[in-house]
Amino acid sequence: MQDNNPIPPAPPAPELFTWEFATDPYPAYAWLREHAPVHRTRLPSGVEAWLVTRYGDARQALADQRLSKNPAHHDEPAHAKGKTGIPGERKAELMTHLLNIDPPDHTRLRRLVSKAFTPRTVAQFAPRVQELTDRLIDAFEAEGSADLIHEFAFPLPIYAICDLLGVPREDQDDFRDWAGMMIRHGGGPRGGVARSVKKMRNYLAELIHKKRENPGDDLISRLIEASDHGEHLTENEAAAMAFILLFAGFETTVNLIGNGMYALLRNPGQRERLQESLAAGETGLLETGVEELLRYDGPVEMATWRFATQPLTLGGQDIAAGDPVLVVLAAADRDPARFSGPDTLDLGRKDNQHLGYGHGIHYCLGAPLARLEGQTALATLLRRLPDLRLAVEPDDLRWRGGLIMRGLRTLPVEFTASP
Repeated sequence: MQDNNPIPPAPPAPELFTWEFATDPYPAYAWLREHAPVHRTRLPSGVEAWLVTRYGDARQALADQRLSKNPAHHDEPAHAKGKTGIPGERKAELMTHLLNIDPPDHTRLRRLVSKAFTPRTVAQFAPRVQELTDRLIDAFEAEGSADLIHEFAFPLPIYAICDLLGVPREDQDDFRDWAGMMIRHGGGPRGGVARSVKKMRNYLAELIHKKRENPGDDLISRLIEASDHGEHLTENEAAAMAFILLFAGFETTVNLIGNGMYALLRNPGQRERLQESLAAGETGLLETGVEELLRYDGPVEMATWRFATQPLTLGGQDIAAGDPVLVVLAAADRDPARFSGPDTLDLGRKDNQHLGYGHGIHYCLGAPLARLEGQTALATLLRRLPDLRLAVEPDDLRWRGGLIMRGLRTLPVEFTASP
């Protein structure tokens, strides 16, 4: 007997990691969530890895101690050698940071670093973030146009994290150059990034030596002084921690500001809602709004690498020991099984337990600083440039290629110039 209602075939699997995918990966992630929620694929680097796209599986994976952060657990073939971390960090002896280690070393280092990176430290830094924000807007406010990435979103977190670490003002432009190299080449040749990492490592080693002899009121001095039961950070550990705070702390904030402002420009009703709230002197919608922007089109597309230390099953898939696993935060945070209307931007969204800054013991240590910078930057832009608008068609914008981060290359805008 013929079936008159055959089940329609599933649509073909989307192509991943193309320029079209980089522009809007969300339809592809929706397909993966429905048809292949834990999906093995070959990455552009040649490494084969599992992509985890459903919220429940993602949350489980982020907290699963069988998934190690230590690259030593990667059963890597020759063609994948050294392609699963930050370029150059191994040669520069910068591997001993929180993104690459597991307990008990992770527990010890995080406890030490937390002593120096307290909420009180971040709160005291708020006036400096506001000062930097206003100074950057001052530089282009009279022009009537700007590239919000290169003139604003990029320099703000670089100068902020340099100030927080204790990098002297006269050296901060060097850090800006090195960080710029990392962003420009994040999806391309690794050599330029590795050279910048080496320069940064040499500088940090020299700076740490100076801070040991003459400590100041800054994060590097606090890292050096921090102790736990008489245990201090080694010089390599201090350099690696300073490096990862800079590396992880600037690009995420660049993308939070850039992606966030772009989302507001594409959703004028939500933007006007936020402007009205700010004009009334309210901050509640700004706070929930930044959380929603982190969920809707966040700065980190995939959590950093994890490696199975033993065979395990995740989302119905058997994963072998040594296999790399990438948790796709951007896909999990649009999972309709967890979020109502996940493709809609709602700045007042309640119960917004997004995974934008991770989950579990590797939850982002710098999240309070990033939130402070994101809230300050977006609120000040909307207040000082109220008629801000895109200067190009959305299709003309380009997203940086890469695996972990998601961010625009440029964001050209126009506005009424100040007299």
